[in-house]
Amino acid sequence: MSVWGKIIGGAAGFAIGGPLGALLGASVGHAVDSGLVGAAGRAGEGATRKITFTIGVIALSAKMAKADGQVTRDEIEAFREVFKIPPHEVRNVGRVFDMARKDTAGYEAYAAQIARLFKETPQVLEDLLGALFHIANADGIMHPAEIEYLDNVARIFGFSDAQYESIRALHMGPDRASPYTIMGISPDISDKDLKKRYRTLIKENHPDKLIAQGMPQEFIEVANDRLAAINAAYDRLEEQRGLK
Repeated sequence: MSVWGKIIGGAAGFAIGGPLGALLGASVGHAVDSGLVGAAGRAGEGATRKITFTIGVIALSAKMAKADGQVTRDEIEAFREVFKIPPHEVRNVGRVFDMARKDTAGYEAYAAQIARLFKETPQVLEDLLGALFHIANADGIMHPAEIEYLDNVARIFGFSDAQYESIRALHMGPDRASPYTIMGISPDISDKDLKKRYRTLIKENHPDKLIAQGMPQEFIEVANDRLAAINAAYDRLEEQRGLK
């Protein structure tokens, strides 16, 4: 069963708890009331992490889209680009998105719950933050309220100022296409350290590892795109430095 089927079918029950569990319960109340939760059983730890991640992405994306006071079609389409939704589940996911957008709970509570769950896997959090940048940029305007939102989410996720500046430069900086920016390194890095950094990035961003850490298959294209960008950046630097 896909992660969408687990969510809409109520298979997670209220195992995830917290504000995201409350949002899930409110969104699939019809499924819970009809006894589908009991039929499906409670989700295991791996499935629970994937469901929590998914609900968190929807909730934070909805709050992100509304940060500047309005939700545009571009922003909704951007969400659908980063999180592949089967056509038959679009309506159901839209219900969760709208519920999160209207929910009085602050995004800080959602972000804090996600941060606690994935505190040992910062790469998952970085990819989620990258998705939020993608949504914020969708309408071609980065509103100050959206920047403040992203700043705060990054802080809640536990990224240091230096780490966040690197992430932000990758999505907003004037040199975001630079292979050094993509790899999060300085141009004065040695060839030896460059190779070491490349091996580390490939290991950290391998889709199989991220899935094992709780990233749903439906979100994995974000990781695949990042891995491809890292490989392309390293190839450029190898050529520039004569390492090939």
